[in-house]
Amino acid sequence: MTPEQAASAAKPWVLELGGAFIECPHTLRRARLMGLSGWAFHIAGRAGALGDVRTETVAATMGFIAPEAVADGWEAARRVAMPGEVAVISLTECCRWGAEHLAHSPGVRRLAELTERVVAAADPTGMPLFAAWRAMPIPDDAPGARLAVLLHLLREHFAAAHLLAVRASGMSPLEAIIAGPEGEPGAVAYGWQPPYPPVGPLLRRWHWAEAVTDGIAGRAFAVLDPDERMELAQLLVKAAEADRVVPVGD
Repeated sequence: MTPEQAASAAKPWVLELGGAFIECPHTLRRARLMGLSGWAFHIAGRAGALGDVRTETVAATMGFIAPEAVADGWEAARRVAMPGEVAVISLTECCRWGAEHLAHSPGVRRLAELTERVVAAADPTGMPLFAAWRAMPIPDDAPGARLAVLLHLLREHFAAAHLLAVRASGMSPLEAIIAGPEGEPGAVAYGWQPPYPPVGPLLRRWHWAEAVTDGIAGRAFAVLDPDERMELAQLLVKAAEADRVVPVGD
């Protein structure tokens, strides 16, 4: 398995597991206790790793979320708490979710070891959110908690790689969303308003951007040998399967 193939195989599971804690009912309750909506907590919890920066900086860094939607969440959160504080709480919730959902996954320690090597090898150039998150200490070193944070970091790495690839393709973030599997519902979820561009003219560039994304992200997977890349992909599938049997609302 080549590094690019490993990135492609790992991507859907990293995207699923690395962001699952954000939608967890326990996380959303924690946000409400802070006086934040789920959206404000999502924006500040993710971008708060950058510190108390301008809204325009957050929108540029997050890329795929409409600037107006970023501004709504960021400014609402800043009226309640410092963004860095929200980020720390988000990281704590990530650990809590991992301890509950990933601790009993087959090979959790091995998966954490392999993922950590990939995260450590990743080049953060042009990836400010990934760099900011990687610089934050992990508050819980238990296997499931640590794995959840590492998957969150790898998810940010993939997101940044995709944003770089999309811009290199000549597409806007909105065009990439419309051309991708999420389509118009994804555009709505990310705060973009219609009218939306037609899909047909965008498909070739979208597929090119997907391949470039795998190429950029795949460089980090080169730290593993081919057998380890295959092992990582297989363990990610098992982790996702294990997570799905955890009772909802536990």
